[in-house]
This record gives sequence, structure tokens and C-alpha cells, in this order.
Amino acid sequence: MTGHVFHPGHDDLHGITVVVEGVSGRRYIGRWHEPVERGVLMHDVAVFDPAGERPWEDYLARTLKFGIRADHKHLVVPHDELGPVRRLAEFG
Repeated sequence: MTGHVFHPGHDDLHGITVVVEGVSGRRYIGRWHEPVERGVLMHDVAVFDPAGERPWEDYLARTLKFGIRADHKHLVVPHDELGPVRRLAEFG
């Protein structure tokens, strides 16, 4: 149902697992909670760092196969880091 929000008072992405592309090149995979003063609060977040050993495509394929390996229980992605946001389901 378009526009349906499970918890009234929250935005459409509340509780949805998303991929946030950071302007730094990092990508954040986790549950969108809500916009806050400093950025966007997410829960159970895995952080992909492009400086790591594995390319994004491999990291994403492993995440889709085995699930999110959270690096942070709660994380605020700062406003100046926010880039495009897509639902994880769009990748799989």
C-alpha cells in the first residue's frame, strides 16, 4: 500500500532496510528509523568502506545471501554524508 506508514508520525522509510550511499564513498546498510537533528538515525547498520579489501558488488552479494552483519546497533549518518537512498530489496 503506497504511503502506508506502520508507525504513524514516521516517514515512509521508517523500519525499512535501506542502502544509503555516502558522499565519502561509504555505504550504510540498515533499518531507517528517522531523520534527527544531526542526520538520519539507523539501526543495525553495516558500513561498507571502499578502502577495504572487497569490492562493493561482492560485499552486497554476501549481504543479500547471508544478511546484514551489523557494525553498529544505532548510527546517525550525518546530513553532509547523505547521498542517494534505496531500499535493499531493490538490489536483490
